[in-house]
Amino acid sequence: MRDHQRRFLDLALARDVLRFGEFTLKSGRISPYFFNAGRFDSGLAQAVLGRCYADALLASGLGFDVLFGPAYKGIPLATALGVALAADGRDVPLAFNRKEAKVHGEGGMLIGAPLEGRRVLIVDDVITAGTAIREAIATIAAAGGTPCGVLIALDRQERGQAGTRSAAQEVTAEFGVPVVAVAGLDALLAYADERPELAEHRDRLLAYRAEYGSA
Repeated sequence: MRDHQRRFLDLALARDVLRFGEFTLKSGRISPYFFNAGRFDSGLAQAVLGRCYADALLASGLGFDVLFGPAYKGIPLATALGVALAADGRDVPLAFNRKEAKVHGEGGMLIGAPLEGRRVLIVDDVITAGTAIREAIATIAAAGGTPCGVLIALDRQERGQAGTRSAAQEVTAEFGVPVVAVAGLDALLAYADERPELAEHRDRLLAYRAEYGSA
């Protein structure tokens, strides 16, 4: 497990973003853990999270020109990443979308840096069914940009309702863009090995992966 993954999971556990127990997901599956990125709800949490995103991005070697945060959760996440990259000396353009088109002032669906002719990296929290990512890709393409990748916080690495691929794998297969996660279920299992207080949850995590894990 990489250092940024450990720091990310430390933060997620401390902020109650990552919880263990019994949770019914939208899919109807009973999961032994739940991840709620909305609990990264302070300036310090966003600063640490942005650094974790930046380290995961740098480790991936993925090239890009603009950061794009899909409304709504992607907006602070892309901003936190942009601030972390600026601290490293790289000032990158940033854009995001509105949910509804603005009909006065500057109008339109997009705010921030132009996307036309640029490689655009989508920054979000998780990929569940992939709907939000598909919408973001369509928005970027309509603005003349080229989606070059997706950066998320957590990849549950579980297959969708049909087939054996995960939502992240389906996005890559459909659009040809890589999906990079700060951490995935594999890292979470390794993390549980390091934390004695999480030992009681490890068998349930393994059982869940055995039943629903992607190929």
